[in-house]
Amino acid sequence: MKLPQDFSLFRDYGMVLVLVLLCGMITWATWEEQHPSDASAGVALANGLYDLKGEELHVAIMARQTKSDDEFVKAIEDQIAERGSSVKAVIRVRNPRDARIELEKLGVSNTRINAIATHNFCFSTWGVLKQATLDGLASSHKSFKDIRPYKPKSRMGSAFLSAENLIAILNQNAPVAIMAIGMTLVIITAGIDLSVGSLMALSALISAVTLRSWFGDADASALGIITAFLLGILVCTACGVFVGLMVTWFQIPPFVVTLALMMVARGLSFILAGGADPVDIQATGAELLYSGTILGVPNQIALMLCLFVIAHVVMSHTALGRYIYAVGGNEQAARLSGVPVFWVIIIVYAICGASAGLAGVMDASHFTSGRPKAGEFFELQVIAAVVVGGTSLLGGEGKILGTFIGAMILGVIQNGLNMQGVDSYTANVVYGALILVAVLVDQLKRKLLN
Repeated sequence: MKLPQDFSLFRDYGMVLVLVLLCGMITWATWEEQHPSDASAGVALANGLYDLKGEELHVAIMARQTKSDDEFVKAIEDQIAERGSSVKAVIRVRNPRDARIELEKLGVSNTRINAIATHNFCFSTWGVLKQATLDGLASSHKSFKDIRPYKPKSRMGSAFLSAENLIAILNQNAPVAIMAIGMTLVIITAGIDLSVGSLMALSALISAVTLRSWFGDADASALGIITAFLLGILVCTACGVFVGLMVTWFQIPPFVVTLALMMVARGLSFILAGGADPVDIQATGAELLYSGTILGVPNQIALMLCLFVIAHVVMSHTALGRYIYAVGGNEQAARLSGVPVFWVIIIVYAICGASAGLAGVMDASHFTSGRPKAGEFFELQVIAAVVVGGTSLLGGEGKILGTFIGAMILGVIQNGLNMQGVDSYTANVVYGALILVAVLVDQLKRKLLN
């Protein structure tokens, strides 16, 4: 049985539809009352309070000592100041007991407070913000007359569709997506690389240990940080070259070579760390690869998108891309046609190693440490992203865009599972099932199209 030509559109771009459907399903599953606590919610709350009380507004802000509350608090302060008034007190505490102590201090100092601006978490869970408790404080302190707690208005929506969550999906999955670029090239040549997760950890440890041993860690300059990071990437690239040589010169199956390298690299990571504990990075600026932005876009996301564009151009418009497809389609025919098979295989494994090294550097920047356990089971996620994206494990077929979509599908599934409170073990079951289904679909597609 052969499918009609019109099916080719679905064959090439069907995974985009799958991604859209997944997003729709998770949006529906997470559609509920939302309680915003970002900067825009802070601005809206401040304006609402000022419109309600005008010149009689005497507001205190109450929030947790967390980074997530920083923008909310600052937005309220700035907006109140812009309206010509000022915040009487900012209470940033860890628990409701400390919040009550701070309120008591304001009462003793006779500070006039008639409104407490907070967000839903504190409003709904901290007993000190219950109206009965505040009325009790008001009876003891006249400056608290008519005191009331206020929070931003809630709205119906999906937490999944928030800008913060969508950016978080891209940011959290950037290392896996970048490694999937190299894995796509390897699988198109009918190879496999099981070592990417371990190489990721090795790169992070090499970077951290180099900063500590060669550049004085905390005293390291920007050049020192870059050098340490590049060394981690170069070592992983060399490992990729080694795999390519083993596969070409000695005809060892890539599964065996990369399985051995996976164990060696993981063991070396623990040796460099001196155990299971991370090697901390204290160098100022090492975190910028993760926390920095370019035109408002997180560095990791910008780097990931640039690499996917470059990889797409290479695979679609260069001789190297054509050679990679040729080797995967029929290695013997490619060799007889003049394709430098030896160098093509070495290059694709080197790129795969380099992508794992870059992911390790990104992990080190994220956690400001080299973690010997970094990248555990990431080879499963990377292979899943590539196969789900439509690249055939038999070689000769696959698209870089498909790999990007595959990585995003996995990221969306993981995000949805996290929102539903599903544990990581169940997530691994989902990843394994996805690989099996993707391979089954690939086989059925081949039979139907031939």
